[in-house]
Amino acid sequence: MPAASSRHRPQIDRAATPMAFVNAVLRGYRKYGVDPSDALREAQIAPPLLNEPGACVTASQFEALCRVAMQQLDDEALGWFSRRLSWGSYGLLCRASLTSPNLGVALKRWCRHHRLLTGNIILELVIENGVATLQIEERRRFGALREFCLVTSLRYMHGYACWLIDSQIPLIETDFPFPRPSHGSVHSLLFPGPVHFAQDRARMRFAAQYLTLPPRRDERALRTMLQHALPLTVLQYRRDRLLASRARSLMTARPSDQHSAAALASALNVSVRTLHRQLEEEGTSLQALKDAVRREQAIEQLCRTTHPIKQIALSIGFASEKTFARAFRHWTGESPSEYRHRSSALTR
Repeated sequence: MPAASSRHRPQIDRAATPMAFVNAVLRGYRKYGVDPSDALREAQIAPPLLNEPGACVTASQFEALCRVAMQQLDDEALGWFSRRLSWGSYGLLCRASLTSPNLGVALKRWCRHHRLLTGNIILELVIENGVATLQIEERRRFGALREFCLVTSLRYMHGYACWLIDSQIPLIETDFPFPRPSHGSVHSLLFPGPVHFAQDRARMRFAAQYLTLPPRRDERALRTMLQHALPLTVLQYRRDRLLASRARSLMTARPSDQHSAAALASALNVSVRTLHRQLEEEGTSLQALKDAVRREQAIEQLCRTTHPIKQIALSIGFASEKTFARAFRHWTGESPSEYRHRSSALTR
């Protein structure tokens, strides 16, 4: 089972994993006629808790339960599929994608090779209008194991993808085909962003930009990842290698906004502190991004339109023509009118 680097490990002692997931694991034990006592003892889960619908366990308890179960049952799918996925199957999927030139190729390989393990679900990567969609076609009735199978299959792919490129991959939205369960709030922890239930299939969407990022892992890192720390099905990555690009895209799409740190952080689903820290790690700052976006938009309008300079200033978020002129001279060494006149002369 894939595991997360401890460098990205958040607080894990909060009991948030629903008992429904624990009982889903125990259904695998019943399928194979194996006693789950050792697994429950290893995970320190008291049997009376199993019958308390609102009870939860911690991420570390759930990881311990799954680890023991997968080895005892010799099935990393824990009984979902018509055939066992022997211990190490998902490790093979990770290894087969490790040498891919970019994340897009890696995920396509993951989907293709998963079909060699089972045909009970078909994984597919679809790219359209700048959005990547990882979706699942069900080819078996999973009954009571349906939710756990679909949730875990998506988390496997998302967790491995984040680990492979060493970056958080923010989700635009996640869909599930089953009705919202009583523990539905946990899905927003596993899949940050809007989560929709009762849809036509299970899928998750994210910006296709991430597919171009190359892997940052090697075989040694893979061996460590497979052997240590909590599974990627539980933990989230916190660092986003494309945060600056996403912030810049937002500012470009909303040129007249003031783009405060609080507003951008909220739109990007990070804290203000994280926004500033990650931009600094990428060698930039919020002010530098603002200046770059405004400069590009100002030049575009000065060269391609006849709009009055005051109108241009207001349209890109400046309070007055005077402050815009001062900033533009700082960026280019010329006033907006001088720049427009020179650009016009060059194109004649």
